Amino acid sequence: MFRSIARYCGGLLLAACAAIASAQGYPSKPVRIIVPFAAGGPADIYARFIGQKLSESFGQPFVVDDRPGAGSIIGTDAVAKSAPDGYTLLMMSNTQTVNESLVPNKPYALMRDFAPVAPINYSDLVLVVHPSVPANNLADLIKLAKSKPGALNYASSGTGTPYHMAGELFKAMAGVDILHVPYKGSSQARTDVLGGQVQMMFDAVPTMAEHIKTGRVKAVGTSGKTRSSVLPAVPTIAEAGVPGYEATIWLGIMAPKGTPPTVVNRLNTEINKVLSRPELRDEWAKQGAFPLVMKTDEFEHYLHDDIAKWERIVKISGAKPDQ
Repeated sequence: MFRSIARYCGGLLLAACAAIASAQGYPSKPVRIIVPFAAGGPADIYARFIGQKLSESFGQPFVVDDRPGAGSIIGTDAVAKSAPDGYTLLMMSNTQTVNESLVPNKPYALMRDFAPVAPINYSDLVLVVHPSVPANNLADLIKLAKSKPGALNYASSGTGTPYHMAGELFKAMAGVDILHVPYKGSSQARTDVLGGQVQMMFDAVPTMAEHIKTGRVKAVGTSGKTRSSVLPAVPTIAEAGVPGYEATIWLGIMAPKGTPPTVVNRLNTEINKVLSRPELRDEWAKQGAFPLVMKTDEFEHYLHDDIAKWERIVKISGAKPDQ
């Protein structure tokens, strides 16, 4: 009996030692970061930034692989089905937490099939309209939308994305009827708003601020609790006429469930080192993005809370997967 116990304990010790050795040798080959969104959007941009920094830290390439489609489900499912060895990671956003309630029949479940690694950052959104739209502020826009139900269109990077849900929440809280026009990525949606093919869009402040400053679009409101330091002259949507309105976009990294905790913790440590650099915080603040630094357990709680938050908003807005 004692020999059996000793063999069992010895096996556990060997397994633990093997896991530690594996983590210490990680990574021994290139790591893929799958981005389930189109190239050129915030997720792609910041995935490339973090990938470069992790390449410098670990001495192995962290390669970004854009796989957009089906409101992020195609790329996310590819990661869920990958080997849980730390060599395939997911760059995710609150699109994934929205989809937990918006698209219940997915081939994966976020908290069942993924391990939280680390958040990256968050940004406020800004509601912009093409110069041809006869509205110079939020009150004008709401009045125009109410006078012409269903006549105004808003673009998004796809169903379930923060841009889509910000629009649906706005519709519900402002009491307006505007038509959702989903695209395969934010770059294409942005291009069509700039070109006047679609009248308006909720976009991340870092990717739209320059177009506002050059007059290619008009900003009528930002989505945070306070005004954006990048666009201080633009009121929040809450102060401009829709009290209580708030929506943001945030990004993070997850790995397939079963990835060794030692590997997950090493990634979390290195990502947090990058995000804690004062010069990075200062540079991102100028863009309208703000680092999120959390341990893995804190990020897990954050994800659960965000899933619950968006479940409430999906119900309030009446949003559907095919909208």
